[in-house]
Amino acid sequence: MEKKSLWKRITGSREALLALILILLFIIVTGFNSSFLTPSSLQQLIKNNAVTMVMALGMLCVMLVGGIDISIMSTLALSGMAIGMLLKYDYISGTIVPFIIAIAIGIVCGFLVGLVISRADVPPIIATMGFMYIYRAMGYLISNGGEWASASALGSFSDFATTKFLGLNCVIWIVIVCYVFFYWFMKWTRTGRKIYAVGSNPEAADVSGINVKNIKLLVFTIMGLLSGLGGALQVGIYASAMPNMQKGGEMDVIAACVIGGVSMSGGRGTVIGALLGSLILATIVKALPLVGIGSLAQNTFKGVLILVVVVVNIILQRISDRNALKGREM
Repeated sequence: MEKKSLWKRITGSREALLALILILLFIIVTGFNSSFLTPSSLQQLIKNNAVTMVMALGMLCVMLVGGIDISIMSTLALSGMAIGMLLKYDYISGTIVPFIIAIAIGIVCGFLVGLVISRADVPPIIATMGFMYIYRAMGYLISNGGEWASASALGSFSDFATTKFLGLNCVIWIVIVCYVFFYWFMKWTRTGRKIYAVGSNPEAADVSGINVKNIKLLVFTIMGLLSGLGGALQVGIYASAMPNMQKGGEMDVIAACVIGGVSMSGGRGTVIGALLGSLILATIVKALPLVGIGSLAQNTFKGVLILVVVVVNIILQRISDRNALKGREM
């Protein structure tokens, strides 16, 4: 067999190519800011983007079955606002209980979304758009019409966001645990393989005995769980709870997945890709202000980036499919 060159190996692997792009971005950003590659700066980068990074795992699962969820930040706001108000009026205290409550709310929200999509066959974009408005409105209702919880009202809950364990911020440990777990879950468990099977070919998966409706219900419930976790992280990291928090942030989560090579049509994408996509997006967002690009232009740049990446992914996938077909014909 002919040995592939290093360049062909890199360009033949989506994750390797993304890693190369990330390294180049690190070098470029370091040229503008020499302190960027210091351990403290990198930890701050991950901490500031922890919510997007964690929720990208849920969006990965949803997109793998050919779905989309734009209600995630409304679920985040609802769960975050709920624990914010409970902490503010001393109904709960500490760290563990608020996390459990936020995650439980997220699971319920995700389950309801999945139920409508999997059982009523409502298109994901329509169903999640409806729930986006419902959950956001519920967040405002909980906040008594716009009230918010400040750092002083949260008590010791926000301390976890400044606490370190073995030299790393606790928020970063949460991100690490999530990615390690989902890497194992998607690669080594039967359920993970079923998610890929449903996204690749729902009809074939159904014939093979996989309950497609239950898998779709599961992925949206997972997305809800991670949205609830994101709500707790958001409140802890920024030491405040507001009903409009992360409004529009779902686009960053989707962008991270798309940049990471997750197919919008389902069946293709990896946990490593989602991680690299999240880090690339976070690095780009940090780099743009350094070169004098304002917030409005940043959004335009992100929109163009998503379109370019989607087009490139489609072209690369068509080339890959064509090469695979030629290989079978030979």
